[in-house]
Amino acid sequence: MSKTLIRGAKVLGGEPQDVLIDGETITQVGAGLSAEGAEVVEADGKVLLPGLVDLHTHLREPGREDSETVLTGTRAAASGGYTNVFAMANTFPVADTAGVVEQVWRLGQESGYCDVQPIGAVTVGLEGQKLAELGAMHESAAGVTVFSDDGKCVHDAVIMRRALEYVKAFDGVVAQHAQEPRLTEGAQMNEGVVSAELGLGGWPAVAEESIIARDVLLADHVGSRVHICHLSTAGSVEIVRWAKSRGIRVTAEVTPHHLLLTDELVRSYNPVYKVNPPLRTERDVLALREALADGTIDIVATDHAPHPHEDKDCEWAAAAMGMVGLETALSVVQETMVDTGLLDWAGVAERMSFTPARIGRAEGHGRPVSAGEPANLTLVDTAYRGPVDPAGFASRSRNTPYEGRELPGRVTHTWLRGKATLVDGKLT
Repeated sequence: MSKTLIRGAKVLGGEPQDVLIDGETITQVGAGLSAEGAEVVEADGKVLLPGLVDLHTHLREPGREDSETVLTGTRAAASGGYTNVFAMANTFPVADTAGVVEQVWRLGQESGYCDVQPIGAVTVGLEGQKLAELGAMHESAAGVTVFSDDGKCVHDAVIMRRALEYVKAFDGVVAQHAQEPRLTEGAQMNEGVVSAELGLGGWPAVAEESIIARDVLLADHVGSRVHICHLSTAGSVEIVRWAKSRGIRVTAEVTPHHLLLTDELVRSYNPVYKVNPPLRTERDVLALREALADGTIDIVATDHAPHPHEDKDCEWAAAAMGMVGLETALSVVQETMVDTGLLDWAGVAERMSFTPARIGRAEGHGRPVSAGEPANLTLVDTAYRGPVDPAGFASRSRNTPYEGRELPGRVTHTWLRGKATLVDGKLT
């Protein structure tokens, strides 16, 4: 059983302490620790966090291995400080059966870089017509607890109600991609001043907000859990805030890119900024930051959406929607939330580890950095600042909106159950 002594780390941003890992477990946390034969990691005041948990990742396997595989995606996750990711169901074939979710789960186990929890589709083939095998996926070896048609909205209210009723039996959650399809036909970007000036089809805020309003009311009626994927507008924040004040069982996520980037960037016509939901206005960005700080928005989720070069290096209208995010998420959160004083590092741990693990029922993840807990950890050099270079990404795809942009913070080490997956910024 190997031992690792992390010396002088700021646990959740607090005073420097030593942390001793023995095998898969944290055995001691305190000052002046020593352990014979232990590998020593000099943290030098770096911040030590529980391993990050991403409730919204696209790993593309099976079917789009040209974009990403479970192996490359989990390597990217480890590089970004993640020890657990939830893989969305919009693969080929769709993860709508026990067989497909078990395949993804086993590929995650084989990778060894990060635990992978498959998300099951809500409807067969993501077509919105018939419920998928929710119970069978939950009872499978993958133990699915989160279901989503992400990439598409469960637009039929009856189907959504039935899904909420079904998952209530085992305390599952339906994660909704809130997009009224009739209001977004031909949409290319956020509907507003910039879309009008550029002549691009607009994706109105109400297309998101109307679905969220409907679904929180359905969740209340059924008494079930609903999770809102990639919330992006100030109006959506107000609806979720109201629902929570009523005691409705709703949780919500925001992506790093919606915390930092605005629709003004679309003036460049660079398809790297094309994403669903689209980049919104500065007013929306500020509302999202405040909502994440006050707990209205529960978590940060990457919506890591890798695409091959040819799907992004083309004219705007033909380009695929989505951005990679696993390897830059923590840096963007430091820039937008920590360095602005909206969150401390304990708050980051709550929103990027503890709470997403709780929503997704991720066993052994999102646990305190204390003796007796699984050694799922990430060490962050918060003093670092440097440009983003996608050439060094572990992901198979390079569609990042941050290329060349200076961002703070760098993950130096990640441990998955005591095994180092990242050491000095390099994958093991």
